[in-house]
Parts: sequence; structure tokens; C-alpha cells
Amino acid sequence: MRTHKIAVIPGDGIGTEVLAAGLEALEALASHTGSFKLVTEHFPWSSDYYLKHGHYIPEGGLAKLKTFDAIFFGAVGSQQVPDHVSLWGLRLPICQGFDQYANVRPARVLPGVKSPLVNGKEIDWVVIRENSEGEYAGMGGRSHRGLPIEVGTEVAVFTRTGVERIHRFAFELARKRPRKHLTLVTKSNAQRFGMVLWDEVFFEVAKDYPDVKTDRELVDAMTTRMVLKPASIDVMVATNLHADILSDLAAALSGSLGIAPTANLNPERTFPSMFEPIHGSAFDITGKGIANPTATFWTAAMMLEHLGEESAAKTLMAAIEKATASGVHTPDLGGKARTADVTQAVCDAIRATAAKPVAA
Repeated sequence: MRTHKIAVIPGDGIGTEVLAAGLEALEALASHTGSFKLVTEHFPWSSDYYLKHGHYIPEGGLAKLKTFDAIFFGAVGSQQVPDHVSLWGLRLPICQGFDQYANVRPARVLPGVKSPLVNGKEIDWVVIRENSEGEYAGMGGRSHRGLPIEVGTEVAVFTRTGVERIHRFAFELARKRPRKHLTLVTKSNAQRFGMVLWDEVFFEVAKDYPDVKTDRELVDAMTTRMVLKPASIDVMVATNLHADILSDLAAALSGSLGIAPTANLNPERTFPSMFEPIHGSAFDITGKGIANPTATFWTAAMMLEHLGEESAAKTLMAAIEKATASGVHTPDLGGKARTADVTQAVCDAIRATAAKPVAA
């Protein structure tokens, strides 16, 4: 039996609720298949922790996280802490500190889920987001604060190394999919330096992947293409900011932010990768017991796949699809089910479809 050491950071808002559901499903899966075991350790790093201690991650925290095989993350964001403080205090230090430069966000309409698009069933996408630099590099500053001439600058940073590695990652992923189609998302008509480099490197890398079909789309046009021609898209690669926005649109077009997963990958596995649902803290529904845990279950399946548990990942995805197809839907999907109801449905489906336990 394989053992995987998982760091659990529930964080803020519904993060604590959906991660608890995700762990329940993972334990049901591990118990029923008998093929793997998860050893988890919880970290209380949250906005409440920040308000009490003055920091999100204590000294030595990243060094501690590095000893784990993967990180299971809930959400960060609080009404008591400015957004830029919480994001740069917890999520981004992990993503950047562990060089998790490939953010992978699949999107498709699950069985039983209704897309707002008439042709939503044509959605079967993967958004690849550059996750370490670009518009979120943290470069810039403010001067002459409070004066009429106050200036704030935000510098997008594009390095050849960073751009090439995310494009190569995107090509490798596209090559493994049936359609082998990759769309470059850009804004190089207006951003004539960093984004022109982004484009140039893409087409240089493309020469190494003659079997992958490519096309290029400006980010504003990409939003309309996602709505009007979803079947024309397979894999798209975009910068940190552009993919952040497009992936939320992809989730909404797939039915709800509550079903969308995310993997923050360090492909070289020098550091642990981090897995999180896309939806954020969602304070409007925190504590009501109605948060949709589907995104967390799908995220857990991506984590299992990354850990080499492909069979278990497929079993979990089959259970997710069985649960959504059965109509056990939380309010974000138009239903009346609670978080616990969806969790129970997925766990029941796991026990019904997975193999019986085997001896360790």
C-alpha cells in the first residue's frame, strides 16, 4: 500500500467546509480501494490566524510544507483583511516559493449539470495559466502617497525561461489529448513588449510539436469565442492574469464556480504541488452548509493523479459524475442539497463502484 503525506490548509470561509468534505471522500476512497493511504497534517494558517499573529505563514512554515508530497488547500480571503494582504500572505508565497508555475484548470459540463450555454455540452477545455510571473510578479510600487501626483505602478514581468516552460508544458498536455489542439491567448496588439515575447516564444516552441494544431486569439476575442464557439477550443494557454479571468468564465459556463478544480503544479517535482478548488472563500454562504464540494472532489482527483494514483482518481471522478447525474445538487446548481448530502452521495458512489479492500 502506497502512503502519501498531505499538508491540509483549509484557510478561510467555505474552504474549511469543502476541504473537510474532500478529506471524507478521500478517506472513503482509500479505505474501500485499499490501494493507498493518506497521512494528513492540518495547518491553521488563515485570516483569523493572521489577525492573531500578524502573519499567515510562520517562520519555517515553507520549509515544513516542503516535506509533504502534496498540499490540499481550501481558500484564502477575509472581510477583515485586505485582499492583497491575504493573497500575498498565503497562497502566492506557496505558489511562487515552490515554483508551482503551471496552473491547470479543466472545465467541462458534468452529467446532470446544466450550462447557461445552449451548446454547453461542447465544453471540454483545459486552461493552462502561467502561475509564477506575468502580471502577478509583484513588481511595482507607489510613490507620493496621498498627494495629487500619487503614482502606482504594476509591472508585468515576462522572462524567456518562464514563458518557454509554460508553453512547453501546455504543448505536452495538448499532445496527450485526443484533439491535440492548443490556443495561444495573447494581447500583444496593445502590450507590445512582454506579450510580443510571449507570442514569439510560443511559435518557437511550436516547432518541436508538429503534431499539435495551434491558433492564436486575443484575450478579449477569446471570451466571445468561449461563449459562441465552445467546440472550437481544446487547450488554451494564457498569462497569469488572463487565465485567471478566463478560467472563472470557463467555470461559470460549465455550470458553476462550485464545480471547478485547480492544480498548481511544480512539474519537475522539486517541490510539492498544491491543489485547490477555484471558488474562493465565498463568505456569502459560509457556515450555511450549502457550499458545493464538487470542485474539491475534482481537485482531489487531480491530486491523486499527480501522486500516481490514476486508478483511484478515475474512481473518484466516476463517483463525482454519478452524484451529479443523480441530481444531488447544491443551490449554486439550482438544487436544494447541502454540502453533507453531496458528500454522502459521492462516498456512496465510491463504495458502490470501487474495488473491495485488499491486504496491505
